[in-house]
Amino acid sequence: METEAGLVEGIPGRDHALTVFRGIPYAAPPVGELRWRPPQPPPTWPGVRTADTFGPMCPQTPGAEIAGIDLPMSEDCLNLNIWTGATSTEERRPVLVWIHGGGFRVGTGASPRYDGEALARKGLVVVTFNYRLGAFGFLATPELSAESGHHASGNYGLLDCIAALRWVRDNITNFGGDPDRVTIAGQSAGAGAVNFLAMSPLAHGLFHRAVAQSHARHARDPELRYLATSYRTLPDAESAGARYAEERGGPPLARLRSLPWQKLVDGDAAVDSLVETGSSAKPPLFRPVVDGWVLPAGYDETYAKGLQNNVSYLAGSNRDESGAVPESTFAAYRTAGRKAWRPGMPPVHVTLDDYEAAARRKFGEMADEFLRLYPAADDDAAGRAHSAAVRDNARISTFFWGTDWTRHADRPVYTYFWTHRSPARGQDPRRASHSSEIDFVLDNLDQDDADWTAEDRAVAATMSGYWANFAATGDPNGPGLPNWPPYAPDSATVMQVGEDFGPVPIAGPARFDFWKRFFRTQQAW
Repeated sequence: METEAGLVEGIPGRDHALTVFRGIPYAAPPVGELRWRPPQPPPTWPGVRTADTFGPMCPQTPGAEIAGIDLPMSEDCLNLNIWTGATSTEERRPVLVWIHGGGFRVGTGASPRYDGEALARKGLVVVTFNYRLGAFGFLATPELSAESGHHASGNYGLLDCIAALRWVRDNITNFGGDPDRVTIAGQSAGAGAVNFLAMSPLAHGLFHRAVAQSHARHARDPELRYLATSYRTLPDAESAGARYAEERGGPPLARLRSLPWQKLVDGDAAVDSLVETGSSAKPPLFRPVVDGWVLPAGYDETYAKGLQNNVSYLAGSNRDESGAVPESTFAAYRTAGRKAWRPGMPPVHVTLDDYEAAARRKFGEMADEFLRLYPAADDDAAGRAHSAAVRDNARISTFFWGTDWTRHADRPVYTYFWTHRSPARGQDPRRASHSSEIDFVLDNLDQDDADWTAEDRAVAATMSGYWANFAATGDPNGPGLPNWPPYAPDSATVMQVGEDFGPVPIAGPARFDFWKRFFRTQQAW
């Protein structure tokens, strides 16, 4: 296949009707003078490049382990992968570009969880890619802003996403893809990237549909301040970045650009402790920046002024995430405490004392009302009440996000709440945990050695059908699938997917009213 940088040759997929291309460079290696600069076009190569091997992972947190991955780390990591069943460059199949999660700190598009074969069999061209992470992707300093020409810094990872989308626009027809039907989709930080790209004028016209899997949150929901939806202001990012650079021998940029990348990888200590989240949770230090260029404004201002890219949207969250956990895990959480804490991790309250203290910290004068709506008299009841509140918070927050988004955008929006409990990655008991929907959306159950059932496979067929239809038409509905009504601001419902399929109320009237009033007391981001 021809690309702007040279010819590439793929390999047969497991299904020999499909072709897989691995490790295609979409930008120049961001090394030396290109470290902390916008991505540049990839260098050309002579002859035919055999695209049979995934490229290196971008530098990331030491000790980060990704199941099924044995790849080196390198700054020369800006590569992408393609799965296609097209037999002619004349075909125009819808394109799904998957953005991996990992808190903007870890991850790779080469993960077996993101294998694109199943969706390619459904008629899509699937693209995954790497983008710069941690300090390499999101360091901002006054010096970097001064040299940028835009008085901006800190969004190199998002600029990589935009470069990958430009590559898709310019090259995907040669792989049978339709550059006028591009959907971006991602989970966790991938969903955060989707949300930010939907607000970036630099991404205008590069995609037409968006899928944000955990999370799309209301601008007044304090949870968005530390989840993958979190951003920083440029002054805060520059100040924190200057301290980070000083600790590593900076600030002269020439010196920082000459350091081995191993000296610049950030770990769990790189946390933004100054952000008030209403809880003990804190976001990672390195994350996207409202810089006035890549991101001109935050959520509230963007939506209020209608500055977002007018694309179709599908967004939702999961039953057992954001701090909500199955009752059968309460004892284990009490034993574990904060041992597994990391930046961006939600708190889990499964003792009565912790639950009540957290409620008073978060809700202040509204705490008594909250505790009447979500009552608890012992530890187990506290765990149940906490999880119920987290789930209501997520559904209601996404509902109000939809109200904000659709005020000036007229393309259809679909929201969901994932409830099917999965056994993937050793989850015992099963749970609808953070990221558990990925295996079903991409119909990749066989990429994980779990005890899958016939019900699991039926759910995967339905979920992947919805996502494939949305990528193709902007509407998840199709023959044989339960009807999924579009979002409507006057209907406080959400599409339950997984345990059952159909619209359900987002919360009871009293609880809905409480969260609505609570959000009004919060700072708009």
